[in-house]
Amino acid sequence: MNQKHPGRSSAMPRLREDVRTGLTSEAIKSAILENLYYVQARIPRIATQNDWYMALAYTVRDRMLDRWVRSIAALQRSSRAVCYLSAEFLPGPHLANAMMNLGIYEQTREAVKQLGLDLDVLITQEGEPGLGNGGLGRLAACFLDSLATLEVPSIGYGIRYEFGIFDQEIRDGWQREITDKWLALGNPWEIARPEIAYYVPFGGHTEPCYDEKGRYRVRWVPERVVKGMAYDTPIPGYHVENVNILRLWKSEACESFDFQAFNIGDYYGAVEEKLVSETISKVLYPNDEPTVGKQLRLAQQFFFVSCSLQDMIRIHGLGGGGLPDTFDERYAVQLNDTHPSIAVAELMRLLVDEHGIEWERAWEITKKTFAYTNHTLLPEALEKWSLPLFRKMLPRHLEIIFEINRRFLEDVRLAYPGDDERLRRLSLIDETDDRYVRMANLAAVGSHAVNGVAALHTELLKKTVMKDIFELFPEKFVNVTNGVTPRRWMVLSNPGISRLITQAVGDAWICNTQDEIRRLEGFADDPSFRDAWYRVKQENKQKLACLIRERTGVVVNPQSLFDIQVKRIHEYKRQHLNALHIISQYIRLKRNPSLNVPPRTVIFGGKAAPGYFLAKLIIKFINSIAEVVNGDPEMADRLKVVFFPDFNVQNGQWIYPAADISEQISTAGKEASGTGNMKFSLNGALTIGTLDGANVEILEEVGSENFFLFGLTAEEIANLNMLGYNPRAFYEKNEELKEIIELIRSGFFSKGDGSLFQPLTDALLNRDEYFLLADYQSYIDCQGEAGTAYLDRDRWIRMSILNVSRMGRFSSDRSIREYLEKIWRVEPLMVNREK
Repeated sequence: MNQKHPGRSSAMPRLREDVRTGLTSEAIKSAILENLYYVQARIPRIATQNDWYMALAYTVRDRMLDRWVRSIAALQRSSRAVCYLSAEFLPGPHLANAMMNLGIYEQTREAVKQLGLDLDVLITQEGEPGLGNGGLGRLAACFLDSLATLEVPSIGYGIRYEFGIFDQEIRDGWQREITDKWLALGNPWEIARPEIAYYVPFGGHTEPCYDEKGRYRVRWVPERVVKGMAYDTPIPGYHVENVNILRLWKSEACESFDFQAFNIGDYYGAVEEKLVSETISKVLYPNDEPTVGKQLRLAQQFFFVSCSLQDMIRIHGLGGGGLPDTFDERYAVQLNDTHPSIAVAELMRLLVDEHGIEWERAWEITKKTFAYTNHTLLPEALEKWSLPLFRKMLPRHLEIIFEINRRFLEDVRLAYPGDDERLRRLSLIDETDDRYVRMANLAAVGSHAVNGVAALHTELLKKTVMKDIFELFPEKFVNVTNGVTPRRWMVLSNPGISRLITQAVGDAWICNTQDEIRRLEGFADDPSFRDAWYRVKQENKQKLACLIRERTGVVVNPQSLFDIQVKRIHEYKRQHLNALHIISQYIRLKRNPSLNVPPRTVIFGGKAAPGYFLAKLIIKFINSIAEVVNGDPEMADRLKVVFFPDFNVQNGQWIYPAADISEQISTAGKEASGTGNMKFSLNGALTIGTLDGANVEILEEVGSENFFLFGLTAEEIANLNMLGYNPRAFYEKNEELKEIIELIRSGFFSKGDGSLFQPLTDALLNRDEYFLLADYQSYIDCQGEAGTAYLDRDRWIRMSILNVSRMGRFSSDRSIREYLEKIWRVEPLMVNREK
C-alpha cells in the first residue's frame, strides 16, 4: 500500500493538522468550508446563517477534541478527581468562549472575514443553554471554567433539559413565558454517548433476601425503570491543554416501543413508556406546588444523581479500582445545594445493595466522598419531601434514610442526653403533618464538609438554619466565598477594559487575578489612563444603549449614570425598593427641574418564577413606572427607566461592562453570596448595597470610600424583628415615603386603577418582611451621595479603577483553590501536549 501511494502516509498527518487542529487563519478558513460541505451538506451560495455558524462551531470544536481526548486519558490515570453534582448549569454560549480559551479569536475573525462573513453576527446565532434558573447554575459554570484552567481533573454532572429556563417577553408590562427551545437548531458542542447509559429504578417495593454468603440483604423491586444516556460537552481551560467534561443526562425509555401493545391496536400505549420516561429530562424545574410537580422534581434529582454515581463507579473500575471500596480515595464529590443530596442515600444503596459492602464501611466511604455547599438562608428553600411521596417513588432510599437517621440519633442522644427537642430538630425526618425528609440535614450528616458561600452567610448558617448541626459537627463547617471567572466576565465580555489592564500590568492577571490585578491600583492617579478608562466605559454604554433601543424601543443617554439591577426577581432582592427611589427622583425633579443631580438611566433585568405572583407584579410595577417617567417630556434625558427583557448570560455580557452603579440591595442576612455583585465590580461599576452576602467582603476589599453602603445590618434586623417590626410607623413618620405610597395607591402609575398594585402596597404596609420601609430613607440618602460623586468625573473614574484593582479575590480561581485545599484534597494534573 505504501509502495503504491508513496505520498499518502506523509500527506495525511499534515492534512489532519491543517483541517482538524491547525490554528492559522488559513487552516481555520479551510476547515469552515470543509465542515460546511461535509457536516452541513451545504455550499456557500445556499448556506444559511445557521449553516455557517454550525460549520464554524464544528471547526472550533475540532480544535478542542485532541486536547479533550488526552484530558480524558489523564482523568483515568489521575489519583483523585472532582465531580461536581448540580441540577443547574448556565454555561452561556460556547463559541466565543472556546475561541478565547483556545487562543484563536483573532485568527478565526480573519478567517471568517475572508469568507465574507461577520464573526460577531455568527456568534449571536448561537442559542444559549438555559439549564439553570440563575446564580446557582452560573456559579457551577464558573467553577467548571476554573477547574479546567487550573488543570484539575473534573467532571460536571447534571441534566440535559430539552427545554431550559423560559425565554422572557414583556407584554403590556407583564412577564410572559416563552418555551426555551435551545436545541431546536442543533447543538454542535455536545457529543452523544449512547454506550454510556444507566438504568434508574423508581417506585415498587423492597424484599428481604440473603446473598450467596448468607448475609442479610434487601432487594428493590421497582415499578418502572428509566434509562439515562450521557451527552458530553467539552469545557476548555484558558490557554492550557486541559479540556474537562460537562456530562449531562437525558432520560429515555428502556424499551421505546411496545410491539405487543401495538399489535392489539393500542397505538398510544405502544409509545407511552417512551413519553413518560422522557418527561424526566424534558424541562428545567417545573412548578413544584402541585403534587405532580413535586414528583417530577424529585424524579429529576434522583435520576441525574443515580446516573452520575453509577458512572463514577464504572470509571473507578476502568482505572483498576475493582470494587468501589476505595471510591472515596478516587473522587471528591461536591453537592451543589440540596438538589443532589439524595446522592447520600443512593451511594449507600449502590455500595450496600449492589456491591455487597458492609453498612459501616459504606457509610465511612459515603461521608469521605461527599461535601455539601449550602446556598440559602431561607428556610423555605431547604428542600423537604413528604414521606408518602418519597415512599412511593424511592422506597429503598427511605429505608436507608431511616437507618441513617436511627444510627445518627443514637449518637445525638449520647452527645446530648435528655435533650429531646434537639433530637427533634436534628432528625432527618420532620415529624410534622405528613412527615418530611429534610434533605439539607441528610446532606450535612452524610458529608465530611459543609460550606457556606460568603463569610457572613457561613456565620449565619452556624447561628440560624444549621445551628444544631454546627454545634454537633463544628469541624465540618468551612467558608468558601464564591467567585466568577475573569475569562468570560472580563476578557470576553469587556475586551476594552481587559486590554487596558493588560497594557498596564501584563496578561498574567487573567489566570492569577487575585495577585496580579492589584498592580492596576498604581494607575488610578494617571490622568491619561483615567481618560482611556472613561472612553472604554462610554463605548460600553453606547453599545448597551443601542441594544436597549433595539430590544425595547427606549432611547437612553449614554452620558447618563447607568444605574443597573439585574438578577432574579424576588421580594428579598428588593427591586421594588429601587422602584420607590425612582418615584422619589421623579417627584423631586417635577417639583424642582433645576435640581443638581446627574441624568440617570435605571435599568432592570431578571425573570420571575412563573408561579410567584408578587415577583411578576413587581415587573409590571417597574414597567408601569417606566411608562409614566419615559413618557413625561419634562424628564427628557434626566431620568429614564428600562426593563431589559430576557436577562441571561449573553445579555449579561453587554450589561455588566456598561454599569456605573451596581444595585446589591437585598435585605441583610437574606442573600447567601451573590455573584452579580462581583461581575459588576470587576467591570468597574461601583456598588450601592447592604451588608449582605459577599457585599461584606467586597466592601472590605475595595474600601468604604469606594462603596455606597446603606441599610440595617443582619443583627439589627434580627433585633427589630424580635421587638416587633411595624412598617406603618416608618410610613407615618416619613412624608416623602407616605406621598410615594399614596401616589401608587391612587392609580397614578396604573392608568387610574388603584387596585392593580394594592397587593404590593398592602404587603409593604402590613408585613414588609424584607424591611423596605425600614431601609428606605437610608437608601435614598445613599443614592444622593452616589449621584453627587458621579458629577465629579475624575473622582468617579478613579474609584472605578480602584474598585477593579481590589476585586481580584473574587475570581472563581481563588474559590476553587480554597475548595482544593480545604475540602477536596485534589492535585492539578497537567495534560501532556504529545499525542
